[in-house]
Amino acid sequence: MAEFLDLESQDGVRMPWNVIPGTKQEAANAVVPVAVIYTPIKHFPSSAAPLLPYQPQRCRTCRSVLNPFCIVDFAAKIWICPFCFQRNHFPPHYASISDDNLPAELFPQYTTIEYASTPDPTATVPPVFLFVVDTCVIEEEIGYLRSALLQAVELLPENSLVGLVTFGTFVHVHELGFAQVPKTYVFKGSKDVSKDQLLEQMCFFANKPKPAVGVIAGARDGLSRESISRFLVPASECEFTLNSVLEELQKDPWPVPADQRATRCTSTALSIAASLLGACVPGSAARIMAFIGGPATEGPAPIVSKQLTEPIRSHKDLDKDSVPHYHKCVKFYDGLAKQLVHQGHVLDLFACALDQADKALIAKLTIFCILFCPQVGIAELKTAVERTGGLVVLAESFGHSVFKDSLKRIFQASNYDLGLSSNGIFEINCSKDLKVQGIIGPCATLEKKTPLCSDTVIGQGGTSAWKMCGLDKSTSLCLFFDVVRKETPDATVQSTSNQFYFQFLTYYQSNSGEMRLRVTTLSRRWVAGPGSSQASFHLLPFDAFYLDLIAGFDQEAAAIVMARQVSFKMETEAEFDPIRWLDKALINLCSRFGEYQKDSPTSFSLSPRLSIFPQFMFHLRRSQFVQVFNNSPDETAYFRMILNRENVANSVVMVQPSLITYSFHSGPEPALLDVAAIAADRILLLDSFFTVVIFHGSTIAQWRKAGYHNEPEHQAFAQLLRAPHDDAESIIKERFPVPRLVVCDQHGSQARFLLAKLNPSATYNSDAALPGGDIIFTDDVSFEVFLDHLQRLVVQ
Repeated sequence: MAEFLDLESQDGVRMPWNVIPGTKQEAANAVVPVAVIYTPIKHFPSSAAPLLPYQPQRCRTCRSVLNPFCIVDFAAKIWICPFCFQRNHFPPHYASISDDNLPAELFPQYTTIEYASTPDPTATVPPVFLFVVDTCVIEEEIGYLRSALLQAVELLPENSLVGLVTFGTFVHVHELGFAQVPKTYVFKGSKDVSKDQLLEQMCFFANKPKPAVGVIAGARDGLSRESISRFLVPASECEFTLNSVLEELQKDPWPVPADQRATRCTSTALSIAASLLGACVPGSAARIMAFIGGPATEGPAPIVSKQLTEPIRSHKDLDKDSVPHYHKCVKFYDGLAKQLVHQGHVLDLFACALDQADKALIAKLTIFCILFCPQVGIAELKTAVERTGGLVVLAESFGHSVFKDSLKRIFQASNYDLGLSSNGIFEINCSKDLKVQGIIGPCATLEKKTPLCSDTVIGQGGTSAWKMCGLDKSTSLCLFFDVVRKETPDATVQSTSNQFYFQFLTYYQSNSGEMRLRVTTLSRRWVAGPGSSQASFHLLPFDAFYLDLIAGFDQEAAAIVMARQVSFKMETEAEFDPIRWLDKALINLCSRFGEYQKDSPTSFSLSPRLSIFPQFMFHLRRSQFVQVFNNSPDETAYFRMILNRENVANSVVMVQPSLITYSFHSGPEPALLDVAAIAADRILLLDSFFTVVIFHGSTIAQWRKAGYHNEPEHQAFAQLLRAPHDDAESIIKERFPVPRLVVCDQHGSQARFLLAKLNPSATYNSDAALPGGDIIFTDDVSFEVFLDHLQRLVVQ
């Protein structure tokens, strides 16, 4: 695994297969797709990815960029493109190049390189933050939200532009540019307001005639800077006014009958916010930051009706297609996503409060214990957030540390800053024997049809270029490829043409406002298989094809590619059975690459390069990405959105959490994710990405409650208690969204956060209890039983 981590640290790339099957049939037989997980603007030290202050050299045919894999004729000053084999002349300022005087882009170690264009101060638009705030929440939540927003305003860059929209029964657009007389424009929440109506009602053309023709977008297209500055004001100039408005922020004053939900016009507010930014600052680094505390009940896209007798949709309702508002909402937010992508703007979503009315209603039900969770419509909003590259945070309350610390991290400048960037365009070029099927991740298609596009589409496909309105240092894309070569080349051809190439080009505006182009060029090797005649038989360990493929198999990357693919299929394919699909894929992979004798399960074994993959699949089957029971559609959408944007290391922790054990007998050390890891004299630290759990064994908990750690003679015990907290703090400090910290004791109610993630090797119907004294009340099979069934099915 270490060599794959080294490759990622150099280029931000992980691939399930680092040696590619040579034909379409062999790629299909390999089960795990040919894919790349790429982090476009991953942070590198300057020595690893230099920044060049000039324009890149482009191939005149395929537009690829000069890279270390080009063939260079120093005498003729010509370079040959490895993608299309076009001969290109160097420009005059490359006249002095030679074997001893290479430009940086030809250095073998600089497979990733970055170009910076000279910024134009007159054309640079500062970053824009438009806060859209829900006021249909209880006074306590309003207080928490007000406090968090006031803190965020203090952390905003001084040159950034700020706007404020609040909504409840009506939408209020606040005019911050005239502090002496605060003014608010009010729009009815039940009506969809067009861009032209917005401009007219907000008096954008009071002192200037409206243009007769053309698109009204920004100061260059008909709007005066004075009218724009009424609503989008520099943070340094409007801090007092904005603070005054936020200090006076109150709960929506319109009465709510006891048998109804609050009138909340979320869709109208977001539509107005998008139209306002589209009219004032199109193409700028603008973000709509929506703070929502409940489901929309008004406007063009209500999530649920006002009547409490209509429950909020569940997964079961969606499966039955019995949700009256769902398809209308999805269609509306698809349209909003297209508008925001066209404008180049981002929608961030903070869903942080329980619907109090529903909570009161559900509390009366005593049949089942229900886990409360925020229900605001993330499942419907998912398209608009994901396609614009927006951030999403889900918490129980605006007063919860998950929300407060996550919001602070967005604006806080530190070693762990997010590196928010904008206006990204991602393009790909690759050798002719591969075609691009699509991307699963935070981007939107630009519908650029080229010969590189495959007929098979996965995710955002049918294009070789994608828009990334918002991206950060950890944003990762999962690209799927189709091997189109149908015949295995003969030995003589293979020896000279077994290399193929990828090139990823990411144009983006950095958080400093500078436009940059990052270019990553990769080379990998084709490998010829045994041919289609043997496609149905498993490979033997002495086959060269077997050895080559296995040597290049990245188990972690493969697991995350499968996780993204199964999540996507669950959302897009009706009647899809994810467990059956994952099991079938695992059985096929093991039967193809495992070593065994037919009908002898005990003879089955896997290469160390593959041995952990079944364990990843076991935990993936049990994860929140596949199992939707006890999760709302909003929670499931949230988990999948985070999975689709995070890098491999973080995603692996989501699928198979890490577990560290602390005891007097040894230092912190990794432990198996199994109930057997629990012991009375141990402390466990579980990291499942969304939750960090510190679990005290029963003896440790008794000593802590007795206060032994406060006595001078028990300093070793105090250090033992402190160690997992220090490690948890270091995890929380560098992660976004900030995970929830749970501190619990063995046999306590919150121990469920740990037990739910452990392999149930000891359950209520096990023959013998484990030494740790803990069991898991579940009917799920253990990993040992799962592996036993896998072996039996593989050898049949």
